[in-house]
Amino acid sequence: MGLFDRLRGNDTPRVAFIGIDGLPHRLVADNPDTFPTLSAIADEGDGGPIDSAVPPESSACWPVLTSGVNPGETGVYGFQDREVGSYDTYVPMGRDVQATRVWDRATDAGLDATVMNVPVTFPPQRTVQRMVSGYLSPDVDKASHPDELREYLTESDYRLSVNAKLGHREDKTAFIEQARETLDARAEAFTRYVEMDDWDLFVGVFSTPDRINHFLWGDYENGGPYREDVLEFYAALDDHIGAIRTALPNDVRLVVGSTHGFTRLRYDVYCNEWLEREGWLSYDRDDHGSLSDIAGDARAYSLVPGRFYLNVEGREPDGAVPESEYEAAREELRAELEAWEGPNGNPVAKRVVERETVFRGDHDAIAPDLVVIPHEGFDLKSGFRSHDAVFDPDGPRTGMHTFEDAALFVDHPDAKVEDADLLDVAPTLLRLLDVDHGRTDLDGASLI
Repeated sequence: MGLFDRLRGNDTPRVAFIGIDGLPHRLVADNPDTFPTLSAIADEGDGGPIDSAVPPESSACWPVLTSGVNPGETGVYGFQDREVGSYDTYVPMGRDVQATRVWDRATDAGLDATVMNVPVTFPPQRTVQRMVSGYLSPDVDKASHPDELREYLTESDYRLSVNAKLGHREDKTAFIEQARETLDARAEAFTRYVEMDDWDLFVGVFSTPDRINHFLWGDYENGGPYREDVLEFYAALDDHIGAIRTALPNDVRLVVGSTHGFTRLRYDVYCNEWLEREGWLSYDRDDHGSLSDIAGDARAYSLVPGRFYLNVEGREPDGAVPESEYEAAREELRAELEAWEGPNGNPVAKRVVERETVFRGDHDAIAPDLVVIPHEGFDLKSGFRSHDAVFDPDGPRTGMHTFEDAALFVDHPDAKVEDADLLDVAPTLLRLLDVDHGRTDLDGASLI
């Protein structure tokens, strides 16, 4: 227990959340000896698989996890989003998230928060006690607030992300070494600020597992040459979480959660190439490469991952589908997506979800009309450039996100992790912090 804790007593509940980008629960369940810390949390509190968000893409998932509301409220649907009333696209950053984050609710309640490396938080919020923004931040210097944190991180070995280009190499040695260095440096920084013990809410995210899984999941599942490297990496991650758990004061509750599951990738699937071949999409010019190049007679287009939009008259600048024909056109596209087969004859779509089923809120103007949750093996891309084939089996990545099988572990005896999803994480953290919110403010519910 830290000095600060001893001085102020135990009247204020405190919570530490450790986020993991892309840890599948079955990896933990199948390898308990690799994960003694997470297994212990599950035994002493509770843990289990949870569903992700729709779509299960990290840029959409982290705003959902940290706010407790769906993308219709966060306003972020993926790595690339479309401007309202335009074919221009942008990469969502922290200021594009329209929902109130859990640390904002804590701060509004008079609590202090340390937030480290959460994706889609750049630039760092000056209203939070301490923050370093995560994935897609330009560099540590610009991503850190206040000066003390910035100076420490810039002088240490702290790295915001792993160089994914290293994962494209046939020899993955340098990639694995950098991933481990990134993991260790981040754990060192997390432990430093956990032990500083001046916060009520600590949020720290390990994003490197997502990179490891994208490039090495095939080795793990198929017994490839880097399988043991994957397990050694995760053993180190679990050990770091164990050290953080040990360093936490006795009055702090620990929650560990991931954003989505992982499975074996067999094909990169270029959805816009498929739409073009099926007569839904056309372009103004041969050297097309972006959404702004689609032709006025295009009836549909896609954005990653698996988001399908009708080109609607009055909604899109050059919409070709009249509003009166919207439902019929969407049903036609849905039927074709449900019938879509891969090279092996297996269906591509596990589910085709309508926008109104999963997106509700003040910021649903750019919500996709349909979202495809694919069967295992089909990783849905957009791809506005021409491709030789719709299905590419030769990409460098061997792992893909799944909607099912994200993971959540809650170090509390009253926790029940069952029939849960990503929306339930923020309400659980707020319940543990004893921070009130309106009954309709959040889409999820506390698991305590």
